[in-house]
Amino acid sequence: MEAGTVFDPVKPLKNQKALVTGANSGIGEACALALGAAGAAVAINYVSRPEDAERVAQQIRQGGGEAIALQADVSREEQGHSDVCRIAEDFGTIDILVNNAGLQRDSPSSQDDARAMEHRDRCQSHRAISLCARGRARISEARRCVESSDAAGKIICMSSVHEVIPWGGHVNYAASKGGVMQLMKSMAQELAPKRSG
Repeated sequence: MEAGTVFDPVKPLKNQKALVTGANSGIGEACALALGAAGAAVAINYVSRPEDAERVAQQIRQGGGEAIALQADVSREEQGHSDVCRIAEDFGTIDILVNNAGLQRDSPSSQDDARAMEHRDRCQSHRAISLCARGRARISEARRCVESSDAAGKIICMSSVHEVIPWGGHVNYAASKGGVMQLMKSMAQELAPKRSG
């Protein structure tokens, strides 16, 4: 919340800026709509189906909110980190990052052909989360806390029950979710003293 503004209980996230990755369907879409309804300006990240991303953005706008749709594959180094930076430039900052983008491409641990290896690499959703969170943390460290919060920013990471429950035949997916859990907890230890995540 910007200095001098009054907290609005109806729109508690008014004047805050949010980025939701993988926000053109499912859980990401629900998060984007909820953030928009709470008053945040929302950047809707997507890889494919731009019409769905624009539909979500339009729903937020129809409710009186601000929203943009932005295409980027956040699992790729050149896009994941720069996506956060681009949105920060458009919005002025990012107060809330919802790391939701993920991919499921099943392959058993015994499968070792090129396609299986590619699926394992692409399924590592903690890579996308790490790239986005790194950019978000750097923004947080450079700014002060908003009035309505004890932190300079929020990083929310979506995972799965398979971060703790093994899943034979889906080794790459389960491993990526375990990675998300440890990445999130380890980043929390680093960022908490700075109140930046």
